[in-house]
Amino acid sequence: MDFTLKIWRQENANAQGSMKEYKVADISSDTSFLEMLDVLNQQLIEKNEDVISFDNDCREGVCGTCSLFINGEAHGPKKLVTTCQLYMRSFTSGQTIYIEPFRANAFPVIKDLVVDRTALDRVQQAGGYNSINAGSAPEANAMPISKEDAADAFDAAECIGCGACVATCKNASAMLFVSAKVSQFAYLPQGRVEAAERVLNMVAQMDAEGFGNCTNTGACEVECPKGISLENIARMNREFLKASVMA
Repeated sequence: MDFTLKIWRQENANAQGSMKEYKVADISSDTSFLEMLDVLNQQLIEKNEDVISFDNDCREGVCGTCSLFINGEAHGPKKLVTTCQLYMRSFTSGQTIYIEPFRANAFPVIKDLVVDRTALDRVQQAGGYNSINAGSAPEANAMPISKEDAADAFDAAECIGCGACVATCKNASAMLFVSAKVSQFAYLPQGRVEAAERVLNMVAQMDAEGFGNCTNTGACEVECPKGISLENIARMNREFLKASVMA
């Protein structure tokens, strides 16, 4: 398979970026998208040209670092997959593919396709944890939790913090990410002790980072590689309202 790649190149956050065109040929349909970029970078090395910078780590769909905007979609055209799980069989030989970094004021470009997503880390550090010393693992039935609540908590905890929701939202809102982190604790009794402090601090940090507001268009849920539900945003709003009244 042969492809024409239009890739965003930008030296640093203050530099003027632009799209550059590259060609790759004889790519197997079973090659992953990141492996295809590896092939291109090897070609650039052999030409003594500057390689294309892009984020990646586990390449197993769990770390959230492979954040690319591909043909106008976060993580590319396949649903419920990260960029590292996207294979070139999802494209047509001869196709032109546009590759850009995630774009949001809270995600400044570091270089080329790499953006600084530490704003999400700071939101998490503001309250996305349980600081109670729970000791060793308790007996499984010591604290009854309904199967439904446990399942919903696990579903929310699937969020990998990739930032696709922010990059997709027309307002660059991080509410799907923040609400998932709030919900994974809100469903469980262990998380209720610090619930009010958690949601107030995380929402305050989200606003301080410059993320936009949610207008319920639903694009974030559509493009989320883990299928995090919009219901979490409604839950976070309820938690926030309750905490605000109690404060």
